[in-house]
Amino acid sequence: MEAIRKQATKLRDQVAKQQQAVFRQFTGVYGSDNVIADETELQHHQRLEKLYISTRAGKHFQRDIVRGVEGYIVHGSKQVEIGTKLSEDCRKYGAENTCTTGTTLSKAALNFSRARAQIERERGNLLKTLGTQVAEPLRAMVMGAPLEDARQLAQRYDRVRQEAEAQGIDVSRRQARVRDSMGNPDIVMKLEAAEAKLLELKTNTATLGKEATAAMAAVEGQQQKMTLQRLVAMVESERTYHQRVLQILDQLEGELLSERQRIEASPSVSVDTSVPPPPPYEEINGSFASQTYDETADTIDYFLGEVVHPFRGVSDVELSLSAGDYVVVRKVSNSGWAEGECKGKAGWFPLDYVERRERVLASKMAHVF
Repeated sequence: MEAIRKQATKLRDQVAKQQQAVFRQFTGVYGSDNVIADETELQHHQRLEKLYISTRAGKHFQRDIVRGVEGYIVHGSKQVEIGTKLSEDCRKYGAENTCTTGTTLSKAALNFSRARAQIERERGNLLKTLGTQVAEPLRAMVMGAPLEDARQLAQRYDRVRQEAEAQGIDVSRRQARVRDSMGNPDIVMKLEAAEAKLLELKTNTATLGKEATAAMAAVEGQQQKMTLQRLVAMVESERTYHQRVLQILDQLEGELLSERQRIEASPSVSVDTSVPPPPPYEEINGSFASQTYDETADTIDYFLGEVVHPFRGVSDVELSLSAGDYVVVRKVSNSGWAEGECKGKAGWFPLDYVERRERVLASKMAHVF
């Protein structure tokens, strides 16, 4: 409809100019006083048309921003709901602390729950800010009275201008009749009345044109200012949100890394530097099996143990173990070290890294020797 209206206005301007040219050529008496679409008025009209197009585009842009922000708020609210549920699940796990080997993961879950809850609160604050400082002001301006009043004033100006154009053509025709009637009083009287009406319409057109132009220019300036301010507010709000979330994540990362280092750290065992190296296999199979070893130094009660903590040997006499391995413990020293065999290798390892097992699956025994 706007495109049709614009084309119709341009067509009227062209027709008016052609009619004026024809009257000037064939009558020679149609003066410039009767021309409603003179150069000044045409420039004024074009200025108002540009303002009308500008304010219409500004209104559509504001409406697009409002729709985008509203969609972002709806989507963000769903994310807040999901994130809050995740935070609650982590908090529940951390509070129950069902792990039997330590509280490291429970603490990490509680830290994650706290950080996630803070992030979702920040997201909620962002969504609230976008709604109150961006969407609502722009929506109010799109639906506000100043823009509608200015547009109605412009439309009223356009109607009066069309009436003035039609009246100008009527005056020109009556002037031609006066010439043809050789000064008929009745025709002259009607011409004078038509000229008076044309003068009134031209005055009203000029007045309405100024008022409509001023109103539309004011609306255009307000649109530009308001839209830019809301865009700046949106950028600042998102920037503050992301900065705050980054701080929360940095703190959470430090806490989780600390817990991870703690859970991956092996329990410390005091190493007795006087512990002798493991004896050869022949000595183990002979002396220990026949129990001729000096009982005052070490015990030689054989048993099968499961490795509960990994151990990496740092010398040739130490036996490296992995969690879950099974080892035959052949000797235990008073210093807390044990000697045994695992996967065809023998050596010393901390006794605290192994737990005694009375029964073992046959499939596991295949990996011992």
